[in-house]
Amino acid sequence: MNRSSQFVQYFLAHRHVTIELINKIEKEHYDYKPTPTSMSAKELVTHMLFTFYKFAKVAKSGDPALFREKMEETETDLQKLAETYTEKTKILLESLTDEDFERTLDLTKIFGAQMSVAQFLQSAMDHEIHHKGQLFVYVRGMGHTELPLFVKRG
Repeated sequence: MNRSSQFVQYFLAHRHVTIELINKIEKEHYDYKPTPTSMSAKELVTHMLFTFYKFAKVAKSGDPALFREKMEETETDLQKLAETYTEKTKILLESLTDEDFERTLDLTKIFGAQMSVAQFLQSAMDHEIHHKGQLFVYVRGMGHTELPLFVKRG
């Protein structure tokens, strides 16, 4: 199995749980915030989806400027947005070669360092996992008690 396939499995093992959590958020709870200074549920979900997609675009293209690109999206349904951006991200990740994972990205203007695509994508996973943990708190605060396990393998 190549590195791309392995990484896509790792990504989906976490993203499928994120999608399960997103599917529990009813439209009337899109503005829910666990604290006054928190992002709303909708802001958190779109941040997660758009950010990983941007990480994947930068990993594929090698152009760090894409990370600062403003995302324009007309879809407002979080479930549909999750499906769309999961698929778009998966396609980008699947297109990476083993050599791509070794390529060095100059991210000094954004992250203050150079790193390999593999390290950069691990940062994307760390970001996703961090916010997925927050999403568990949001969904629990909305009253849901039947929650998925933290990761889904296979």
